[in-house]
Amino acid sequence: MKNNVGNILTSRKIHALKEHFNGQLITPESEDYDQSRTIWNGMIDRRPALIVRCFGKPDVIRAIKFARENELPVSIRGGGHNVSGSAIAENGLVIDLSDMNEVFVDTQRNIVRTMAGATLGDIDRETSKYGLATPLGVVSKTGIAGLTLNGGLGHLRRKYGLSCDNIRSVEMITGNGEFLFIDQNHHPDLFWAIRGGGGNFGVVISFEYQLYDIGSDVYGIFAWYPGKHIPYGWKLFEKFTKKADNDISLLAFTAFVPKTDDFPRSQWSEPALVLFGCHSGDISKAANQLKPLVGFAKPIADFSGKLPYNKLQTLLDEEYPDGRRYYWKSVYIDELNDEIIDLLSHSTHSCPSALSTIDIWHLGGAIKKVKPHETAFWHRDKRFMLNYEANWEHPSDDGKNIAWVRENIHKARNMLVTSGGYGNFPGFNEDNSQTIFGDNYERLLQIKQKYDPENLFHFNLKIPPES
Repeated sequence: MKNNVGNILTSRKIHALKEHFNGQLITPESEDYDQSRTIWNGMIDRRPALIVRCFGKPDVIRAIKFARENELPVSIRGGGHNVSGSAIAENGLVIDLSDMNEVFVDTQRNIVRTMAGATLGDIDRETSKYGLATPLGVVSKTGIAGLTLNGGLGHLRRKYGLSCDNIRSVEMITGNGEFLFIDQNHHPDLFWAIRGGGGNFGVVISFEYQLYDIGSDVYGIFAWYPGKHIPYGWKLFEKFTKKADNDISLLAFTAFVPKTDDFPRSQWSEPALVLFGCHSGDISKAANQLKPLVGFAKPIADFSGKLPYNKLQTLLDEEYPDGRRYYWKSVYIDELNDEIIDLLSHSTHSCPSALSTIDIWHLGGAIKKVKPHETAFWHRDKRFMLNYEANWEHPSDDGKNIAWVRENIHKARNMLVTSGGYGNFPGFNEDNSQTIFGDNYERLLQIKQKYDPENLFHFNLKIPPES
């Protein structure tokens, strides 16, 4: 059933915009409206007044001008994979960049230039042809824009840093419709802000990233262990990561064994500890270097081994299908002490959905080498990030799954070894933004005032202009 959002805009206004628009305009009366307003997180059910599917820079400029003239809230959709649902503005205008997804690889400069609608898979497909990669996320269907602007944690993070650390330049359209080329020499204040400050300053339409030679294959770690090993496994993970080479980036999580033929039927739906990650150094030494961690017990299943990097990037794709319901929140931790491990063990057993996980991201390395004030991404000195991922199927289960995340994150944030939060796992952006930006928040306020004083772009983590 349609609501009255279509009444916000007259057909005359839509027609006038269409005359000078190269892309597609989608209104509540369009046949593909419901499909176009749907994003990855099935919890997000919003009805924008207009979706503008842009085909290039002029379309973005016209869309921004139209939104300002008609006093419409603006949201920006890249890959549509942001868990908070910030891509869709209720009764507003959605600038949809998903058709702007071209990728260009420059092997002479080891640079990849990509439009903002591209996904990780789009970039990996092109860069892998040359044995090159840039640090991005760990699910290939993720859009690169939101991931990068909020930091970006991927399989190469400890060796080459965050996604935002590898930005060489971007192109942006500001709230007044001005086109800007941004790098360390052009608008350096914005170059600082976009590296971890989110999409609060304008519409980034293209990115240029540094590429690295990683060869044809890496060593992927993907081993599942019975739940009885969870407490000991966490302690071993804490010990191993203290001395791990920067070639190694790990993600350890508790989960419930899927009901598939890849796992013994006797273990289906049982809790498990999963070790997942990448060794991007000498493959001949990888298995031996990882043996103290991945060989500590008999696994339920072990899919570890040599594989192409772009294949590693897809191993979790099936666990995050479009339309499932998601609610994730995070906090950084200094050490996996007994108090944290007790919380992880208890909350695994109290989890209301067998699709959910509790994740510990192994940080440090190249992330820590960049000082907190050098980019907008503040939380660089932490050893780990804890993320509660509630994933479930039915709307009737929304309340208990959201409550499970919030209660356990609240408990974690009351511990002395925790602080902050990650901009890509922010719940529904309900927390104070200083939780994410730390001591960089005040500088971000000043830059917001300079480039978006009317707060046109406000559906991300909140950075209001200074009054």
